[in-house]
Amino acid sequence: MANAALAKANLHALRQVVAAIEEGRQHTGKLEETPPAEAAAGRLALGVEAFDARLEGGLPVTGLCELRAAFTMDAGAATGFALALSSLVRERLRPERPLLWISEREAGREAGLAHAAGLVSFGLRPESLITAHPRRIEEALWVAEAALQTEAFSAIVLEVRGNPARFGLTESRRLHLKAREARLPLLLLRQAGEEEASSAQLRFLVEAAPAGLRRIGNFSAPGTIGHPAFRITVEKSRNPAPFAFVMEWNADDRQFYAARPDLQPDAVHASGTAHPHRSPAAPADGPDRADQMGRVLAFSRAS
Repeated sequence: MANAALAKANLHALRQVVAAIEEGRQHTGKLEETPPAEAAAGRLALGVEAFDARLEGGLPVTGLCELRAAFTMDAGAATGFALALSSLVRERLRPERPLLWISEREAGREAGLAHAAGLVSFGLRPESLITAHPRRIEEALWVAEAALQTEAFSAIVLEVRGNPARFGLTESRRLHLKAREARLPLLLLRQAGEEEASSAQLRFLVEAAPAGLRRIGNFSAPGTIGHPAFRITVEKSRNPAPFAFVMEWNADDRQFYAARPDLQPDAVHASGTAHPHRSPAAPADGPDRADQMGRVLAFSRAS
């Protein structure tokens, strides 16, 4: 009963926030806007020419797109990529509107929640983000659909864990059509999930990639860590051939950049070096399992 009451309170608070935003927009006369050039074209270029070309111009500015992390260890990378995309969408399309992040409870428990300092590092001010944490997947879908019926948000992120039985092809098609009707981008962030049929126009598999060195002008600073890097595999698009690309996100410029040529997937495969964290762990019950720990541990005497 307590959880149900809390869920209702959260949904009531979300309605109040949406109503306040709508009221403010009506008073300032900004309810009707002239869509930017990217919105009119239907695609938002990410800034990496080769990647945008394979996507026929970039990310669709309306409808459903999916970002998938295959394993929980990639949750941070998937969340970071979703933040970077959301920052780019908000900056270029609707800078005066906040971003709505809907995180289903199980997803939040495993992947964690956004931190203020982390938001800033990806180009988002904490006050520009509104979060909702529904207890069940049905409530998360309801919040997403209700938010799409307003003009209050720049974009909506729906974060789920795995492949919920109550969120299938029918539900994804309904959300896609609602997002197209609302002329808003809806990013489905699927943490530790498998590929499945959905109405998403694009589906990206997101993995962490090695970061380069911090650049100062035209020089690289030794011993430093550069911008966050992502290995993006396009699993679903109008281009039937899947492809992968490594890109970096520069929060200062609000811009994606291609990673060094030697870090691109084609170069890595050609060198015979596997992706750094794709090596599977040794099975616990197989021949290569770790030796059992002894019962007696020796510690050096403190002196």
